[in-house]
Amino acid sequence: MRKFLKICLLLWVSSIFTAYSQQQKTNVIVIVVDDAGYADFGCYGGKEIPTPNINQIAKNGTLFTDAYVTASVCAPSRAAMLTGLYQQRFGFEHNTSSKPSPGYKLSDVGIAKNVPTIGNQMKANGYRTIAIGKWHQGDTEPYFPMNRGFDEFYGFIGGHRNFFAYDKVPSREAMLFNNREIVPESQVTYLTDMFTDKASDFIVKNKSNPFFMYLAYNAVHTPMNAKKSSMQKFAHLPEGRRAYAAMMVALDEGIGKVIQTLKDQQLYDNTLIFLINDNGAATNNNADNGKLRGLKGSKWEGGIRVAFLMQWPGKVPAGNVYHNMVSSLDILPTAVAASNGKFVEKFVPDGKNLVPFIDRNNRKKPHEALFWRRGVAAAVRKDKWKIIKAGDNPLLLFDLSKDTSETTNLALKKPKKVKELLRELQQWEQKMDKPHWFSDYGDSNQLMKHRMEVVGREMERKYP
Repeated sequence: MRKFLKICLLLWVSSIFTAYSQQQKTNVIVIVVDDAGYADFGCYGGKEIPTPNINQIAKNGTLFTDAYVTASVCAPSRAAMLTGLYQQRFGFEHNTSSKPSPGYKLSDVGIAKNVPTIGNQMKANGYRTIAIGKWHQGDTEPYFPMNRGFDEFYGFIGGHRNFFAYDKVPSREAMLFNNREIVPESQVTYLTDMFTDKASDFIVKNKSNPFFMYLAYNAVHTPMNAKKSSMQKFAHLPEGRRAYAAMMVALDEGIGKVIQTLKDQQLYDNTLIFLINDNGAATNNNADNGKLRGLKGSKWEGGIRVAFLMQWPGKVPAGNVYHNMVSSLDILPTAVAASNGKFVEKFVPDGKNLVPFIDRNNRKKPHEALFWRRGVAAAVRKDKWKIIKAGDNPLLLFDLSKDTSETTNLALKKPKKVKELLRELQQWEQKMDKPHWFSDYGDSNQLMKHRMEVVGREMERKYP
């Protein structure tokens, strides 16, 4: 009898310890904003659109001034974010398309099946995982989120869809999924609110379990669908900008609700939150990149430099502004480190765990250089220098410490620096794979937009 009671006691203590350990694991939420302008966030200087909840993340955490994504269009940017690897390593160079490269098939369009996602990584470390919102990582079954490391999925698999209900059955890419079930359009209200509600519900249901959430809003991507009640607040703005502002407000309110849910469930202090924009302001949604030259689709700063915030009470410095280069590649290794976990076997990320670097006493930099390539256009940033190479166009070299708006091409004045950066680009490209599919849009716009004479938003918008 004593032996039996002793075993029961040991099992009870073990179960309490296991439950305590699970609760102590840090929850991780990655919030992705779609096609927003660098200057449209209040914490980045925006004055026109109130974003108090996003601003609060910056106040409670660290704001990165020189944060980059790995591509200036949606799908390849997200592929790197989800894998912690340059997407060119596995051929995901372009937006998903209907043009596979020689040797590949349409069924190969998506994150390569042998590449683990952040969902796989966090799940292997004991987390419940969910992807909410826009996926855009492959349309066929092998690339469905629940086959790529996520226990749950609530969203759509394509690149865009209406925020309100369609009046007929949409294409599969635009259908709203609740796990593997299709949500009837009659139940669709307003997508931003629906994604927020699902995120909040997931937090409540998993308050006793460590969780990882990829919350990829499709706001403020087109179509410009805004709630009328929000539109009325911006009657003083031009119509297109009015809808954009209303969509941003709905997004900010949604983020505020998610954070309030964490507080209500007493999970706030034990949750690491990232907020990042997937690329620069689009050419067609009235977003504002401020002083950054270029828009979505380009290697100008306006295409690849993005808003990026990180909050983790007690672990990430509050009210901190960090100026060294960081990348969306850093999200995955930072999340795994926060979980006290390990990478899946043989995985080596291109990103870095950011937490040690943003310590105010650490002068080391996460990255000496960052690289970009999509079709004929490529770029390198190393320290303060950045070069853009687009086909046979003249090479473009900028000193970003003095010229954030990229107004003065120094390529002819600094031939040694040009040679150094081109050599760096060549060495990086040798480690990458060739594209597994081509762009549906070709390369002509890439050549046109990367010319010094393309100046001003009106001209930039001509080459989406």
